[in-house]
Amino acid sequence: MTPTIAQVALPVPLHKTFDYRIDNEMPVVGGRVRVPFGKQYKVGIVVALTDTSEFPLEQIKPINAVLDSTPLWTPSLYKVLNWASRYYQYPLGDALATVMPGALRKGKPAVKDREKCWQLTEAGKEQPLSALTRAPKQARVLTLLRQGAMTHSELLEEDLSATILKAVEEKGWIEAVKEQRAKPWQQSYEVVEDKPRLNSEQAMAVATINANPEFACYLIEGVTGSGKTEVYLNLLEPVLKRGQQALILVPEIGLTPQTINRFKRRFNVPVVVMHSGLNDTERLNAWLAARDNEAAIIIGTRSALFSPCKSLGIIVVDEEHDASYKQQDSFRYHARDLAVMRGHEENVPVVLGSATPCLESLHNAKTGKYHHLTLSVRAGNALKTQNGVLDIRGLYLDAGLSAPLIAEMRKHLSQGNQVMLFLNRRGYAPALMCHECGWLAECKRCDAYYTLHQSSNELRCHHCGSQRPIPHQCGSCGSTQLISVGVGTEQLEAQLETLFPEYKTIRIDRDNTRRKGALEAYLNAIHNKEYQILIGTQMLAKGHHFPDVTLVALVDVDSALFSNDFRAPERLAQLFIQVAGRAGRASKPGYVLLQTHHPDHALLQSLIHQGYDSFAAEALNERKMAHLPPYSYFALLRAESHHSGEVEQFLHQARTVLDASPIPEDECAVMGPAPAPLHRRAGRFRWQLVFQAPNRRILQQRLTMALPAIRQLPLSKKVRWSLDIEPQDMS
Repeated sequence: MTPTIAQVALPVPLHKTFDYRIDNEMPVVGGRVRVPFGKQYKVGIVVALTDTSEFPLEQIKPINAVLDSTPLWTPSLYKVLNWASRYYQYPLGDALATVMPGALRKGKPAVKDREKCWQLTEAGKEQPLSALTRAPKQARVLTLLRQGAMTHSELLEEDLSATILKAVEEKGWIEAVKEQRAKPWQQSYEVVEDKPRLNSEQAMAVATINANPEFACYLIEGVTGSGKTEVYLNLLEPVLKRGQQALILVPEIGLTPQTINRFKRRFNVPVVVMHSGLNDTERLNAWLAARDNEAAIIIGTRSALFSPCKSLGIIVVDEEHDASYKQQDSFRYHARDLAVMRGHEENVPVVLGSATPCLESLHNAKTGKYHHLTLSVRAGNALKTQNGVLDIRGLYLDAGLSAPLIAEMRKHLSQGNQVMLFLNRRGYAPALMCHECGWLAECKRCDAYYTLHQSSNELRCHHCGSQRPIPHQCGSCGSTQLISVGVGTEQLEAQLETLFPEYKTIRIDRDNTRRKGALEAYLNAIHNKEYQILIGTQMLAKGHHFPDVTLVALVDVDSALFSNDFRAPERLAQLFIQVAGRAGRASKPGYVLLQTHHPDHALLQSLIHQGYDSFAAEALNERKMAHLPPYSYFALLRAESHHSGEVEQFLHQARTVLDASPIPEDECAVMGPAPAPLHRRAGRFRWQLVFQAPNRRILQQRLTMALPAIRQLPLSKKVRWSLDIEPQDMS
């Protein structure tokens, strides 16, 4: 019998599907339809076709338009998405909408527009580049196009703007043509760069993984600078040779320029990039290139995991420990864990790489779920870094810098090397205080102080984003004696320019890398040694290769030593190792210094003298005794409202529901409700409830039984609440 009803998952916060009548064109499961919903139309995904409904056929609204003739995702990826929706307890319609490109959510066709290409005109071919010394960007356009035609987006990736291209076009040197459909990349695949010789550990890792093209999960634990990327490149070679695609996940957009260039230099295959910095059209084109096998290598941040590859051969998750793989709002999935699930469904190997694997991955390796491969030797001539602690108790600090650190910096700089200072605190100072009465400028919407941003002459709250001009008087006593408290990257930059006027300083943080292409331009300048002193937050600590950096200093580690978050020691250990890995990556020896008031702290001593492995073994043992992940599993029920009493009452009712579950109480624990560490944010009071279970099965059973009743609570409609399965951030 021909189906007459389509069950559609819509992007609404409801755990149900909606029935729509099929009047004309037959939709496909996994494809999009536009349907009426209330007084508007929404784009949803067909999840089933049937001829039965709980409603009479004449009462069911018809489908307005069928948008796809084929499913958006491959069967295996669609199965993963359905599983993820159930596991993370998130509505299927919302989950599917979250992972598709924005253009598809708006109902645009899932077909690629042939992109505009640029080529040289006869006048452009004859134009001498020497006449363009005062227009270097225009000269670069001509230089690139003399190697062959390029698409508009490819030229933009070369840090050229649309304005530059228009200016060169108006001079008659270039012309736009429609992109020609390229022949399949498999027909011309080859390795176009000489490969460095692998050391024995790298060769063993490559041979082990390439021996089995089917699903298995491999954890590569390689010290910083051990050549993990070279291992990835060698793993891709047989995959690409078979005509299959490779999916590479990186934690942040900042790592993509270097990674893309490494892969492009090695293979003459199309590489696409997927990250939050792309506009809707760019993202859709990349998504379609993956789907249609026009892209051989897909590199991207966590959402790239959901690219519907036509012929996937391997998944690589670089820096697998990084917290950014966990989505912190809406659909709270973990890309690393779903990568393993996708690899299993697609029957392809999954490679997790890190110098500091998360404790969950190390536990999986120790219990035999993952194959554990180790790279213990730095690649090439790179020497092991030397670590040291600077005891700053009683020392005068000049914008957070001690005299011994300043002297050490001067020594390395005078030898022609670069120095990197790490401070995970944006802005000029963390707070503004009255020198006379002690008043602190506090955000009116959060339980937090404003951060002073001197360069923009304003106070900013890093929690809710509110801004205000820097006041001239104290908000309490009226005094004009306002002083900054603490040190941020802006202040450190200003002080270093005073201390070392003969050397150029560059600051890299979220504040000055917002402009498209800014980070890549800064990184290129660093590689060209235009800057000698580098200042950065966490975004500079990961994955970057700076061969001339010989000294790395962590200006302030004390703030991370004491925390109520059980994951804080693990994150500090990972941060220390990752930051230390930026030093001595070429043939020059590297030095790492930590400034601290607690030089004898057990965590610092363990890291410096015994390394990450020793720390991880000790931390896993502590977690086991305390029944903390990975030896148990958490779910965090968060709720917030403008009225604190409403939130507390709702969570008390939710706890009553959880406690009423028939699963034996001694196997689970419910903790709270309690105020969140940041109790008020953006004007809302925040409370949370923690549910702990010994394994995933019990966690899911209990939540699946309890959540329908929690959703029916009267207060559930009055407060904003969410559930985070296996949360990484408990604040």
